[in-house]
Amino acid sequence: MTFTYEALPMRVVFGPGSLRQLPEETDRLDLRRLLVLSTPGQRSLAEHSATLLGDTCVGLFTEARMHVPVPVAEAARAAVHETGADGCLAIGGGSTIGLGKAIALTSGLPVISVPTTYAGSEMTTVWGLTENGRKRTGRDRSVLPRSVLYDPELTVGLPVDVSVTSGFNAIAHAVEALYAPDASPIVSLMAEEGIRSLAASLPAIATDPGDMAARTDALRGAWLCGACLGATTMSLHHKLCHILGGTFDLPHAAAHTVLLPYVAAFNLPAAPAADQALRRALATDDVPKHLAHTSANLGAPRSLAELGLSERHVDEITAQAQAQPYANPRPVTERALRSLLTQALNGTLA
Repeated sequence: MTFTYEALPMRVVFGPGSLRQLPEETDRLDLRRLLVLSTPGQRSLAEHSATLLGDTCVGLFTEARMHVPVPVAEAARAAVHETGADGCLAIGGGSTIGLGKAIALTSGLPVISVPTTYAGSEMTTVWGLTENGRKRTGRDRSVLPRSVLYDPELTVGLPVDVSVTSGFNAIAHAVEALYAPDASPIVSLMAEEGIRSLAASLPAIATDPGDMAARTDALRGAWLCGACLGATTMSLHHKLCHILGGTFDLPHAAAHTVLLPYVAAFNLPAAPAADQALRRALATDDVPKHLAHTSANLGAPRSLAELGLSERHVDEITAQAQAQPYANPRPVTERALRSLLTQALNGTLA
């Protein structure tokens, strides 16, 4: 057995009430002037964090947006300059954590991340920025958070529909990691366990959103799935989701959830080891149908049409998806891609 696995330098504080350890984490990093980042909807949580930080907080920037539009990133960078911040606290979902990465990318400032969804961005060196209808991504170690505080209590208020799609977003990270060209036995173990944790906890959360044990297990699963994404190369699934978000502004987690069964149905016949791992993790003999039926039964959207996409968009998505090469278990022909997108558009899994 020969493989390469490089662990990312990451400090994690995990458990209910972890947010209360924020001042200690700030001291450990020797940060004295933190700018707190959030979306408008998470402003109250940002204000609570500012209270915990006391004089260490020098301001709030609460305009984070999905897919990190360049004008928002520039405004946040200006806020860093104006406040003289020596670091940032990104508290919220992938939009806010992505904004923290955009700041770190150009400034090198340290970021502390406090995820409140299951997006997993805090575990990767991947950054993304959207401008003129195109989302560009890259990898840079400077964007990796210095500390991550996983506090399941902060996810209890996450609506069930967002919890479900955010969880399937995390599962998608691990699915692609299982058949990535740079996969390893270590990544595969994390992926399988992360998927198993989320597959068990999401139905429990849908039944009782306040189930702390389920919320804790889901956050642990999201951590593992995010770490898988951080350690491997992205393939067709993430390529399509970046197009759907950057060009058509579709909700990121929902797009992941809808696309996942269709890309799995396309790729898994060419990735038997990944298929077997997923069958074990999901306790099923038909992975694509299980993913589609489970997400739908938990209230997630079934089709890209429900998210606002139409048939006239298929040409543009196909052209972008084939414009640059990327790793994938199967060759992505124009005909196959059109078929996949049409099925996902209409919600008809073959």
